[in-house]
Amino acid sequence: QVQLVESGGGSVQAGGSLRLSCTASGYTSSTYYMGWFRQAPGKEREGVASLNLRSFSTYYADSVKGRFTISQDNAKNTLYLQMDSLKPEDSAMYYCAAATSALLRSMSLRPSGYKYWGQGTQVTVSS
Repeated sequence: QVQLVESGGGSVQAGGSLRLSCTASGYTSSTYYMGWFRQAPGKEREGVASLNLRSFSTYYADSVKGRFTISQDNAKNTLYLQMDSLKPEDSAMYYCAAATSALLRSMSLRPSGYKYWGQGTQVTVSS
């Protein structure tokens, strides 16, 4: 079992920044990939960024590339999502997730590949 707890969400004006955190506990050594996902009301959950915990390669959705950065602090078992140049369309509930099986990098932004999920943290960007 892996438990995930997100924090750091909030309200910000367009152009601002937020840093989300996701603290993991439990059997974290079984994790291959960590990812950030978001879901806006009435929309499907979409992948934002992923991190391969073996190779440390990252993968981003086109909509956030160049603005968001995924990283981790292994000593703290914490995953981060630095979000800069935020836009109103980035408003959503943000979730972190852990995958315990190997994924193709191109598939690492699909929710179906992830087994464990946090409860989410709300991000609201006003224009």
